[in-house]
Amino acid sequence: MTAEATDEWHGWRTAAEAALYGPDGFYRRPEGPAGHFRTSVHASPLFAGAVARLLCRVDEALGRPERLDVVDMAAGRGELITGVLAALPTEVAARTRAYAVEIAGRPPSLDHRIEWLPEPPPRITGLLFANEWLDNVPVEVAEVDSAGVPRRILVRRDGTERLGEPVAGAAAKWLERWWPLEGVEGARAEIGLPRDEAWAAAVATLDRGLAVAVDYAHTAPGRPPFGTLTGFREGRETAPVPDGSCDITAHVALDACALPGAALLTQRAALHALGITGARPPLELASTSPAEYVRALASAGEAAELTATGGLGDFGWLIQPVGIPNVLAQGQGTPAH
Repeated sequence: MTAEATDEWHGWRTAAEAALYGPDGFYRRPEGPAGHFRTSVHASPLFAGAVARLLCRVDEALGRPERLDVVDMAAGRGELITGVLAALPTEVAARTRAYAVEIAGRPPSLDHRIEWLPEPPPRITGLLFANEWLDNVPVEVAEVDSAGVPRRILVRRDGTERLGEPVAGAAAKWLERWWPLEGVEGARAEIGLPRDEAWAAAVATLDRGLAVAVDYAHTAPGRPPFGTLTGFREGRETAPVPDGSCDITAHVALDACALPGAALLTQRAALHALGITGARPPLELASTSPAEYVRALASAGEAAELTATGGLGDFGWLIQPVGIPNVLAQGQGTPAH
């Protein structure tokens, strides 16, 4: 990389796109996302089991079709989709076509039943599940200047920022609708329009079924005043530097992504609905079956982590049914609009 190229200024969307997904980008590294941060998938196999149960509910709502599709968006190294297949009942697994969508190459040891693709297949009948995908769809970042005008932030490869041109066009309309900055100098926002478009395109691949996006999220009543753009490297939060050395992420305005008929839940509520509660096993089990008690206690601890307030339990779940009832959020979620 020449000094001239290093000194170039770009909007955050272009800079993050190159840093994450370019030829030497962060997400093309051999260690995969698990080498740098811990998602619900990595926290416990209970998460994959819950997704498998959700797929079974979708299967029932679809009338048990001859072919049942399950698509894992931003599949990492295939950890989630592998766990889902392992947790399915034999009869359901026999009808299931599994797809992992990821830009990195296929892991050599991946289950042969999983098709590895750079984008979701068309005409899906089943479940499309996107765990921590939308937060890595790059977006522009805006900041209010001293005159109260939101301007696009420009950044160099070393992370140095400056203010660029005023936000205009569709991006300005998005800010006005979803994240008004109120003219306070220094206030920042991530302009989520590319994520709205990416989610709509993913949902459009469904003929019938359910699409679910799970992510760090916020909604209109609680937008953070200075944005959420940050980096992660080797399990630690760090400055977002778009040089390919770290993950670059920002929380998702899930309410803006939602299409008509969607509902929003917390991960805590969603996993409770799928049978993961974190309840401790009865103490008498320690006397009658100590080994079973220890296993149940460990499972309860994992469930508690997945549903914890202030942690993974606060993640947002965007539930988008297509041609079927909402098999997860009935009576529990709130409408997204």
